[in-house]
Amino acid sequence: MGTLILRRLLYSIPVLLVASFLMFWMVRTTFDPTARLRVSRDPTVIEEERERLGLNDSIFTQYRVWLGDFIRGDWGESSRTGQPVSEVIPQAFGNTIQLIVWGVLVSALIAIGIGVYSALKQYSAGDYVFTGLTYVGISMPPFWFALIAIHFLAVAPQDWFDLSSPPLKFVGLHSVGSSGFNWDYLQHLILPVLTLSVQLMASWTRYQRSSTLDVLSSDYIRTARAKGVPRGRVIVRHAMRNSLIPLVTVIAVDASLLFGGLIITETIFSIPGMGRLFFQSLLQGDVVVLEAWMLVVAIFILLFNLLADLMYGFLDPRIRVQ
Repeated sequence: MGTLILRRLLYSIPVLLVASFLMFWMVRTTFDPTARLRVSRDPTVIEEERERLGLNDSIFTQYRVWLGDFIRGDWGESSRTGQPVSEVIPQAFGNTIQLIVWGVLVSALIAIGIGVYSALKQYSAGDYVFTGLTYVGISMPPFWFALIAIHFLAVAPQDWFDLSSPPLKFVGLHSVGSSGFNWDYLQHLILPVLTLSVQLMASWTRYQRSSTLDVLSSDYIRTARAKGVPRGRVIVRHAMRNSLIPLVTVIAVDASLLFGGLIITETIFSIPGMGRLFFQSLLQGDVVVLEAWMLVVAIFILLFNLLADLMYGFLDPRIRVQ
């Protein structure tokens, strides 16, 4: 397993370098870091700033200097807020990781349960119902579901629901004056996590159902049943473990993409996470934040793919010796 981890890490280094250079090149050719100075219309001031930032150097030299500063922890300052980027991104990342952890956990547990049930009860009434619901979930735009959820669960009159507590809260992760893990925090999480989970649950349920059906038709499953192994043991210890391998790949890829893909959810629910940070920085051409943001997201995409490889080794021991 250690050899597998080392090999994957070594493979990831050139991939990360190429990806980060392409992202750096696109940002530098799309946005002008000196745009905020052009209001002064003083060519001398603009040229001095370009020289200070190294913008007159080749793109390769600019990338080498920027990457070296990034590795040393010097990520620059946001032109939008004036804050150090090394403080802005960790704050946003912390909020996003909370949504991802809760969303992936809820989505995976429900998707695995429904997927296995649908496979075991293939073509039953329950299978048809869950299949129809998954298609609805896959086709439902997140922004539309978020607005509908806000209306019916947080804005609609209280007497529409037999609830003893106030309507759910949907702005930020905490109310003013509240912090930590408490009921207020959970209330704020319900709507964004629900919005995040709808399409994930629907998509992952289809993967799990298909994978479980493939495994149940395998020769070793029929052999185990023929030997008299109890059906529950066959399903839990053999079928489920092997059917999870394809789903692990999908979960790892989807979860890694969520680090930068929660723009709609975080914007609607006013959560200062990575998606909202990217959206605001993109609108205002905050080059320094965009460059660091893209590299951080790329790193975590590679780390999640490494995590998927480790999960393969846990679920299928044959992969550990390859």
